[in-house]
Amino acid sequence: MYAPLEEGSINNEVDSDSEYEDDEDDTTQIVAPDVEDTKDCLRSRHILGIMGFLGFANVYAMRVNLSVAIVAMVNSSMTPPPSNNSFETCTVPNVTNGTIPASTGEFNWDEQTQGIVLGSFFYGYVLTQVPGGRLAELFGGKRVYGVGVLITAIFTFLSPIAARINFPLFILVRVLEGMGEGVTFPSMHAMLARWIPPLERSKFAAYVYAGANFGTIISLPLSGWLCSLDYMGGWPLCFYIFGVLGFVWFFFWLFLIYDNPQVHPRICPQEKAFILASIGPQDEDKGSIPWMNFLTCVPLWAILITQCGQSWAFYTQLTELPTYMAQILHFDIQSDAVLSAIPYLTSWIFGIGTSIFADWLLSKGYLSLSTSYKVFNSVASIVPSLGLLGVAYVGCDKISVQLLLAIPGAFAGAVYAGNQMNHIALSPKYAGTMYGITNATANICGFLAPYVIGLIIQGRETLGQWRMVFYLAAGINIGANLFYVAFASAREQSWSRVRQTN
Repeated sequence: MYAPLEEGSINNEVDSDSEYEDDEDDTTQIVAPDVEDTKDCLRSRHILGIMGFLGFANVYAMRVNLSVAIVAMVNSSMTPPPSNNSFETCTVPNVTNGTIPASTGEFNWDEQTQGIVLGSFFYGYVLTQVPGGRLAELFGGKRVYGVGVLITAIFTFLSPIAARINFPLFILVRVLEGMGEGVTFPSMHAMLARWIPPLERSKFAAYVYAGANFGTIISLPLSGWLCSLDYMGGWPLCFYIFGVLGFVWFFFWLFLIYDNPQVHPRICPQEKAFILASIGPQDEDKGSIPWMNFLTCVPLWAILITQCGQSWAFYTQLTELPTYMAQILHFDIQSDAVLSAIPYLTSWIFGIGTSIFADWLLSKGYLSLSTSYKVFNSVASIVPSLGLLGVAYVGCDKISVQLLLAIPGAFAGAVYAGNQMNHIALSPKYAGTMYGITNATANICGFLAPYVIGLIIQGRETLGQWRMVFYLAAGINIGANLFYVAFASAREQSWSRVRQTN
């Protein structure tokens, strides 16, 4: 029998009478197993990482393309003119300097309506988070994750058609697209709990989930370029091309990926032994979910709250930054899209480097798992928030705005070494369901942020109104991180496993 390696605990046995308040084992270290990993064959978990990375790249490309396309879709000449106060607006450059005239798009949507459009995706997204995680725990993540990406691709492809038929149908299609994508993160979390040894999780999560950043990096500038191709159809191309790529990805996923090491027909025996020695045999118990334990688990609340803060700041940038670049700083749509992608590029690179560093610190015993989570989560929350405050302060200085988004924004990548793997530490068995709970709640901010921003702006595209947007995002993010630092834990909870009797 392989002895499971517990996170945040030296002993493999979990004390069922212990409570969260006794947190002394947060200071213990995690130790590598005696079984060596394979070096002579391609690791199956690395194939999972590559396909997971490409899957998240696909779904995020399909999610964020609307943030750029909406600039071309909307007739901005219908938007009320900004205040004439020179302290509240930035100087509009001449057209000859590269700025294009106001968009004469097909749809007369004001700021509040655009907020509804941008937020509609998240109405569906939050609905399928918990079901997606639980279905992956019960039936395996392969089907749940794969079908989620496929559904997202189908409704992305249908988006331009629905938008031109009528507004309610377009909103419905966006909601259904969100429902498809909603299962992806929790189902992948359930797969990582079954596939990835504890000492590799921060690094591996950075590789896989960084696909979201990569998809954003590709989607924003490519969508801007596609929107400029009026002779080829313009903005609908953003949806057609990324939808087709989602179909192609799904075909390869079906034939390359399996739910866990035990059912993979081509896995190297040495790698299989290494994984099982690291995380233990897969628990097939399919009993009821301990909902009351979730509700009273303070460390789980800490993850939930910090994810809410990070999501508010993230979606403020993701959905509203292209509009800020276009309406306040007066970049043309192609430059706007490229500059909006820079923070995600720097975050992607920094996130991978930080996660490798975090795993190294853990392997050397320099940090406990709990301390590592808290330190890197603080880096991911505080530094990008200071960048947003800087953007509000520098106003119309375009160079400074770009630097403040790119450099402090890079530190958001530390989140993979922060709270992202904390669910697995609390309970590997219920990691998918717990991630669904926290991610669903956090992504409520996904549709609240654009809506609240629409209420703040209300057609008044001024520096003063946008400063309020950035101050709010930074304050929520920093405050939520303080709660995480105070109450997070890396200890496996007493309800996570049933005591085994010999």
